Amino acid sequence: MKQILQNLSTGQSELVEAPAPRARKGQVLIDSTVSLISTGTERMLVDFGRAGVISKARQQPEKVRQVLDKVATDGLMTTVDAVRSKLAQPVPLGYCNVGVVRESGAEGFAPGDRVVSNGPHADVVSVPRNLCARIPEGVSDEAAAFVVVASIGLQGIRLAQPTLGESFVVTGVGLIGLLTVQMLRAQGCRVLAVDFDAGKLALARRFGAQVCNPAAGEDPVAAGLAFSRGVGVDGVIVTASTKSSDPITQAARMCRKRGRIVLVGVTGLELNRADFYEKELSFQVSCSYGPGRYDPAYEEGGQDYPIGFVRWTEQRNFQAVLDLLASGALNVGPLISHRVAFEEAPRAYELLSRDKSALGIMLTYAHPVEARHGTHVALHAPGPAIAAGKPVVGFIGAGNYASRMLIPAFKAAGARLHMIASAGGTNAVLHGRTGGFATATSDTDALIADPEINTVAIVTRHNSHARLTAQALRAGKHVFVEKPLALSRDELDDVQTAHATSGRHLMVGFNRRFAPQVQVMKRLLGAVGAPKSFVMVMNAGAIPADHWTQDPAVGGGRIIGEACHYIDLMRFLAGAPITSVQARRMGDTDAEAVTEDKAAIMLGFADGSFGTIHYLANGGASFPKERVEVFAGGRTLQLDNFLKLRGFNWPGFKKQSLWRQDKGQRACAAAFLAAVEQGSAAPIPAEELFEVARVTLDIAEQLRAQA
Repeated sequence: MKQILQNLSTGQSELVEAPAPRARKGQVLIDSTVSLISTGTERMLVDFGRAGVISKARQQPEKVRQVLDKVATDGLMTTVDAVRSKLAQPVPLGYCNVGVVRESGAEGFAPGDRVVSNGPHADVVSVPRNLCARIPEGVSDEAAAFVVVASIGLQGIRLAQPTLGESFVVTGVGLIGLLTVQMLRAQGCRVLAVDFDAGKLALARRFGAQVCNPAAGEDPVAAGLAFSRGVGVDGVIVTASTKSSDPITQAARMCRKRGRIVLVGVTGLELNRADFYEKELSFQVSCSYGPGRYDPAYEEGGQDYPIGFVRWTEQRNFQAVLDLLASGALNVGPLISHRVAFEEAPRAYELLSRDKSALGIMLTYAHPVEARHGTHVALHAPGPAIAAGKPVVGFIGAGNYASRMLIPAFKAAGARLHMIASAGGTNAVLHGRTGGFATATSDTDALIADPEINTVAIVTRHNSHARLTAQALRAGKHVFVEKPLALSRDELDDVQTAHATSGRHLMVGFNRRFAPQVQVMKRLLGAVGAPKSFVMVMNAGAIPADHWTQDPAVGGGRIIGEACHYIDLMRFLAGAPITSVQARRMGDTDAEAVTEDKAAIMLGFADGSFGTIHYLANGGASFPKERVEVFAGGRTLQLDNFLKLRGFNWPGFKKQSLWRQDKGQRACAAAFLAAVEQGSAAPIPAEELFEVARVTLDIAEQLRAQA
């Protein structure tokens, strides 16, 4: 498979060869035939990538504030690493794809169907069912490539609610604007098109609109009033992309009383209240393709909205545009300005930056289909032969945490990085290249079965941890799995059974116990025989209730998914088994009732120690994320955000400060790999891993019973 990616750090577009994605439940695997470059959105991404650091910061002031908050809490060097890592991650381009279904795991689609989807520019794409629509006979692939981008304009029209005979203005007649002009005309509206480009206005006139060109000295407000016969236009749809607020100001001044303004594009929003107040104007921002956009349950989970309550969803908007194309009411032929073979895609993006008049740039996929579906891609030559028992690692998962933390940690510890797998294939190639892996794959089963691999690292979504861990253990592999180990007792029992018969090491990524300052705390506490009391605070920050980590079936919720770190840390510092568990959640409002991310957890230990974990998602972002305090034998230790450790009344110890935050990821990986290579005891006894997992499940059950 090949896919186009954009580097946000350099602005370069790259055609990357990657393993083909695998067919998944609820998704459609598609062999692409054509895809359309969205000149507005994709030019903006390219220009952003090519901009300097200062320009990037000016374009995203809200990101600058987040960076400054992170500097204040996590330190400068940690923040610099995070920003560099974020900018270095290429993003896929494109969202207007047409192709033929190869495999279907989704109801309503079958192999051989021609479909349009919001898939990226890639010769093989895997797309959820609600983001696809079958193409009717009589509509060409090239015409269908305009469906998704046209749906953006259509959703703006639906919000404006035009009626037969009304007068509408479309400000900015690029690709979306010209499609919007045609759809308004099909609705029976009179249309005035406003743009600075005479060529685009000529097309708008060809589609039945009157035109206004401010570059020629024409006044849009005067033109709008004249067009409406002096009463003001009924509505304005703004499809322009500009930093200026003029399009909205002009829209307000040319509207009649109670006129409607819908922003589909991107403009400045420095508005004059009087322009809106005196006419009681309606102003609304349109959200992409329509209802369902950015709703994970709809887009990823395949849950449709009942048609009786939500007539027009993303998918139904796609279908409506296809019907317009089939009837001839929408003519997209004149909008194709260039055709470029997919293999020459980088040239298309040079053209996009150079030719500002470019409209519909069509990428064509004429190369053989079967050659696209390889599941393995060689990245680097395999290393020299190594001694038996030395870790040869396969990574399952190539997301942000794997690429930023775990892969560098395993590499620094001297592991042979042999193969990396990701479901989509592309991330495996990107992070496999930088990490030094020999092979990238989209076939997880093949990775686990590979006889060269003796160690598997699992860094996937939480609901796959237990299944993959048990599978790898039964295949005779040592396993490092990111937390949590399991989301249910049945899953945990399966892992425990697999481990008991495997004779292999099992490690959960509880890195905090390996942090250098925590190691100092453990050493100091070893001299104290009295019971200890712990106060631990995780200022976790809010995550939307519909985020996958909050879903009990996918992420397990934030207690299972993240607070387990502190349960393990307290177990480590106490050095004794957990004997009692109590948990209390904050009284929720109705809107928050589905979450369990504001809770207090009290643990009791066999040696008489006890501690409280405050896991809180309602704190200030500028407050440190993590704090650990230990009270024992008339002494106190306080660790702030893994940067500053202080001792109070502690003989021989006052403080230890770090320049860079260190939560122990590298030491954790090194300890595990050393145990694998040397055949020594696991860094964390398996009994403790299973104990912490069971206690975490107990806590989650207590909190859910209080909901």
